[in-house]
Amino acid sequence: MNIFIEGHRGYCAKYPENTLISYEAAIDRGVDAFEFDVWLTKDKVPVIMHDGNAARTCGVAAVISDMTLEEVKKLEPCYTQKFGDKYKDMGITVPTLEELLALAAAKRPDIKLGVEIKEFTEETVDLTVALLKKYGFFDNCWFYAFNARIIKYIKTRYNGRTMGYPDFQMQEFEADSYSYYDEIGLSMKVLRSEVADIYLNKGMPVHAYCADTKEDVEFCISKGASLITANDVEPLFEILGR
Repeated sequence: MNIFIEGHRGYCAKYPENTLISYEAAIDRGVDAFEFDVWLTKDKVPVIMHDGNAARTCGVAAVISDMTLEEVKKLEPCYTQKFGDKYKDMGITVPTLEELLALAAAKRPDIKLGVEIKEFTEETVDLTVALLKKYGFFDNCWFYAFNARIIKYIKTRYNGRTMGYPDFQMQEFEADSYSYYDEIGLSMKVLRSEVADIYLNKGMPVHAYCADTKEDVEFCISKGASLITANDVEPLFEILGR
């Protein structure tokens, strides 16, 4: 069964999301790909965090784009709301994109990357692509964004491999936006909804997210997903017999 297993924000069921220990754990577990989220600091350094504000994972209400890299590096993304003090005082910091790519290049240079552009600027794309090319990962990427203008830019400027989302989830969606998608991302909620067939029938490969139970995994397989993203990848490995 040729289905890609993608770790969502690394192995975020067991480790603080979007941290190097989360990604290292996902790589060590043997995922085919992992997903991460890119923002720019005030001094234009691509860093990895899902939210534009550090409050949820770092406990500090601070906007990433208003902080320098030096300031961002003082944050502790140990996600105490979820893990309590388990990961506190371990020296965990918000990784730069370059730090993450260096880790991947050292451990699994053939791994696939799900690159979610969270800050919807061409500059974010340009700086991200430059680093991906520097570390030899550009051709092993899918680029994700909830913004159709950014998907179009990635496709027309770099011919990157793109995955967008259903029109109702996208910002700046236009009549021709689907023509810039290579693949489509469908959440479990959308897959289980009455509108699922609208998007399944577009004929694009499907990335399903986030399938964290055996039932979810089996459902995604039944819908023809080619890549399945999970916070907890264990059910995926078990169902796929890996």
